[in-house]
Amino acid sequence: MPAFQYRGRNHRGEVVKGRIEGASADTVATQLFNSGVTPIEIAPARSDDVLSVFKGRFGGGKIGLLDLALFSRQLYTLLKAGVPIMQALRGLRESSHNPALAQVLASVGDNLDQGLDFTTALRRYPKVFSPIFVAMVQVGETTGNLPDAFLQLAENLESEKKTRDQIKSATRYPMFVVIAMVIAMFIINIFVIPAFAKIYSSFRIELPWATQALIASSNFTLNYWYLMLGGVIVAVVSIRMYVQTPEGLYRWHRLKLRLPVTGKIVYQAALARFARTLAIMMRAGVPLMQGMTVTSRAVDNEFIGERIVQMRDGVERGETIARTAAATGLFPPLVLQMIAVGEESGAVDELMLNVADYYEREVDYSIKNIGDAIQPLLIVVLGILVTILALGVFLPMWDMVKAVKH
Repeated sequence: MPAFQYRGRNHRGEVVKGRIEGASADTVATQLFNSGVTPIEIAPARSDDVLSVFKGRFGGGKIGLLDLALFSRQLYTLLKAGVPIMQALRGLRESSHNPALAQVLASVGDNLDQGLDFTTALRRYPKVFSPIFVAMVQVGETTGNLPDAFLQLAENLESEKKTRDQIKSATRYPMFVVIAMVIAMFIINIFVIPAFAKIYSSFRIELPWATQALIASSNFTLNYWYLMLGGVIVAVVSIRMYVQTPEGLYRWHRLKLRLPVTGKIVYQAALARFARTLAIMMRAGVPLMQGMTVTSRAVDNEFIGERIVQMRDGVERGETIARTAAATGLFPPLVLQMIAVGEESGAVDELMLNVADYYEREVDYSIKNIGDAIQPLLIVVLGILVTILALGVFLPMWDMVKAVKH
């Protein structure tokens, strides 16, 4: 949609100007009149605005969780105040600092103008709005309680953003240590080991195995560094392409659950998301089959999602939720017991929320202690590397000293 630059006066007579998107200048003028601005000048926006192009391509090309959480909370506030949905979307689009989100909101508004319902308009952007986002909006439209649906979405998105930020903060130091170790080993192979190899070659002594390994590693790095770099690039690209396939994504998500330190956190976070999403779906009145289908997509793990689909198929055949959950072998006894008690008392949604709260607390605790769990492993790896380096460098020197004494 083309962009226009405008200049006008508001109801106080003050001069206002800005940038707005519209199908034509007449459409922009109508939007300005509706917002209380009398346009004086409307002209197509300059295409050579370098700053705008830079922001559009690099600064706002991605719509993150924080953008969606802010959008949901703002839309909740506007709808709760009685603002019509079209006017609310128009205002959020014009005030958005993310050009990508503004463009999506403009397209959603156009779809609503064409007669589509809000849910269908959002479903056309699966890369922006997740299945649970669309399902919650659909529930809100069906029940006539759309503002509360966006409030729940805002809280869920903010909680997920907080968890991801905690994980990044906890893994920042270990990642820095690993990168520093890789850089140090590269420098040692390129500069340090060749200098010692020249010294050792002038003496007729038999080098120990550690020194021979270091020299062989250094020679290989010096002679075939381009092959190593190319191999790393090919491996990264191949893995990324494989992970984008359904089978590769399934295997990767299953592997994430088995990783030494982070696997437990991924598993607990997935169970918390499963429990909370299913509880939200049930409280909103979504049919159980549809709610479990949405939940299988919302856990963000294909391996666990397939197990939830197996649960759905079992419930569809007439089995209880607890029995189908036990058959998957995925859920611990605590979750199975809570599901069974919830089915007997008719309060599955309430008990599932308790399960979600429990696992979210476990995730917070695990994230806070992830540094303490990774640090011993890093110390062991660093100790092994330093030992090999020390033996490789100093053992020949010790042999040379003994040879000089003799």
